[in-house]
Amino acid sequence: MRTAVVILNWNGRSMLERFLPSVTANTQAPDEVIVADNGSTDDSLEFLNSHYPQLRIIALDKNYGFAEGYNKALAQIDAQYYVLLNDDVEVTPCWIDPVIEMLESDDTIAIAQPKLLMYDQRDTFEYAGGAGGFIDHNGYPFCRGRMFNTLEKDEGQYDDSCDLFWASGAAMFVKANVWNELGGLDGDFFAHMEEIDFCWRSKNQGYRAIYCPQSIVYHVGGGTLPKSSPHKTYLNFRNNLSLLYKNLPPKRMGRVLALRMLLDGVAALKFLLEGHPQEFAAVCRAHRDYRRQKASLQAKRSQLNPHEVSCVYHGPLLLDYYLRGKKKFIQLESTRFSK
Repeated sequence: MRTAVVILNWNGRSMLERFLPSVTANTQAPDEVIVADNGSTDDSLEFLNSHYPQLRIIALDKNYGFAEGYNKALAQIDAQYYVLLNDDVEVTPCWIDPVIEMLESDDTIAIAQPKLLMYDQRDTFEYAGGAGGFIDHNGYPFCRGRMFNTLEKDEGQYDDSCDLFWASGAAMFVKANVWNELGGLDGDFFAHMEEIDFCWRSKNQGYRAIYCPQSIVYHVGGGTLPKSSPHKTYLNFRNNLSLLYKNLPPKRMGRVLALRMLLDGVAALKFLLEGHPQEFAAVCRAHRDYRRQKASLQAKRSQLNPHEVSCVYHGPLLLDYYLRGKKKFIQLESTRFSK
């Protein structure tokens, strides 16, 4: 097949019922929709077998998380392109072709994402990807259309295609040969930021990620873990440190990690003072487990070629946002982005 649209499901029967119709209606041959079930304990498989007998179902034996779940599923699929699609995404007509055209236009383009808008507020960019992801020099990810927790209205300001630092795992297109070359996602991440790590590794190998505004999808977000969750906090803090350790250029690695330890400590203290002891504990556990994984991370880093890559913001992002009131991507200085 040309494109395999792969939905990784875990106890998401209600999401499949709501969103699978748009995916199947707007995905035609030579593209195919496949559902990979991550060891669900609800009636997801019964629902799929009853209502979508024409779909290929890959039933995994347990919940491997987002990262390893996709690794195991895609290893069983033969296609030119993979689309990692969340089960809480509504797609629109002709959402695949313009992205594939971009991927086919240049051998160095390996990853792409469509425009992600909120399902419930369709004129607003969605948190998980917006109009494409970037990162600052201290490792804080953000998007065109989403700076930290500030979401922008879609007024056509990001209707231009551009290179990205990372594409959202909620709807990520990737060339299958590059996926296999890089070994897929890092299964140790389990969930959260694994797509940023994957895109960073791809950039270290000379590949590019792009944004395709002609393709639009609507994302609910937070379908597996609620927005406020100690486990999500744990994964985000641990995985952010892990991706920095693996991918930072040698000249910046020590300084950035030292600063992040300090800033994470400030964030943990803020959780505690605001009456969120479980979030405080989650940050502490994240740092503990990050330190325990150092040997494994070093082994992974030794197989990469960390160097300075494009689409990194080298301005003072935290100061820009919190002190200077720059709440929109377009307010950042374009000259501060690495080329």
